[in-house]
This record gives sequence, structure tokens and C-alpha cells, in this order.
Amino acid sequence: MLDGPFSESIIKRAQDKGLVEIHTHDLRDWTTDVRKTVDDYPYGGEAGMVMMIEPIYRCIEELKSQRDYDEIIYTSPDGKTHNQVQANHLSTMKNIIILCGHYKGVDHRVRENLITMEISIGDYVLTGGELAAAIITDSVVRIIPGCIGDEASALSDSFQDNLLAPPVYTRPSEFNGWGVPPVLLSGNFAEIDKWKDAQSIERTQRLRPDLMEE
Repeated sequence: MLDGPFSESIIKRAQDKGLVEIHTHDLRDWTTDVRKTVDDYPYGGEAGMVMMIEPIYRCIEELKSQRDYDEIIYTSPDGKTHNQVQANHLSTMKNIIILCGHYKGVDHRVRENLITMEISIGDYVLTGGELAAAIITDSVVRIIPGCIGDEASALSDSFQDNLLAPPVYTRPSEFNGWGVPPVLLSGNFAEIDKWKDAQSIERTQRLRPDLMEE
């Protein structure tokens, strides 16, 4: 599930440039039984399966013995909702572990004793945390200096200043009777900047008023 996202587009280019290193680890490599068991039934009789503490502990401890980690993150529906501010913060760190939740979750002792941050990507449940981990990784990697061709582009993305980005247009200036706003064709960059700021504020107030409250 992670091979695709991590071997395409900006994430691939970032690794090829040596700007980031991304390693995926299979928790079955830290099991001790023949079946490589990583889950078991929950105490208390609830339905579903729970990720066992032992292979997770062995994996994290081995990784920690190799380097220091700024955060050990667990992808969880009840974690802090991921946003651009958090992505910016994580992009300044040197090493991060992301533990992907799965099944009914992980033995809670993992969260109590090994995890330093829990992140959710929204109020819904996925089959596993791999897709959430890929989303977090993409949002962080793309803003590391040098990962995208035009760094100013990342700074003008939606949410960087708690505002939605303004509309964007490209050639042709007329298509099917639909035109580009004249100010964008004027060459007056001061007026263009004012238009963009006004559009960002208007769109945010209309589409995401909660961001204005923040």
C-alpha cells in the first residue's frame, strides 16, 4: 500500500535528490512464532483483532537504537487532526516514526508508553493507517526545501496562512466564452496581489469560516 505513494512524484524526487529517506518496516519481521503473528483477540470479548504490543515494541526499540527520533507518531481516528501547521512543524524534524494503526487498533500500552504523538486525517475510519501515513508523509515532504521546483509555490498553498488559496487560471485567456479576471492580465502586480488576498479571504469566509475563527 505504501510502495506506490512513496515511489512516485515529489516523494520519489525528494528521495532521489537525497533530501529525505523513507523506510517501510513490516512488523512481522519482529515476531517470534512460525506464523509471524502480529494480532490477537482483545481482552474483554469485544469483536475484532488488536495489534500486539511485543512486535511493535521490538521494532521501535531496534529503530531507536539506530538513531534518535523527534516523534513517534501513531495514526488514529482519535488523534489530533492533521493540518498544514502540523505538517510545517513536522517538516523541521530530523527523524520520525509513523506507526500505522490496523484492525481494531493497537494494544493501548503502545500508546501509553511508546507513542509521542497521535494524528488523525479526519473523522472517519480506514481499514488501516497506511493511507493516513502516506498522506502525512506527502504533506510533510513537499514543503522540505528543495523538494519541489518552486518553493514559493508551497508557501502560497491553501492553509499556509489559515486561508484558502485564490482561484488560478492559465492560457487561453478566453475559452468557450469564459474569461480570466482582467486584473490577472493587467501586469499590475500590486493590484494582482490585492485581488488574490481579497479572493482568499472571501473564499475562506464562504467555504471554510471555521478557519477564520482559528
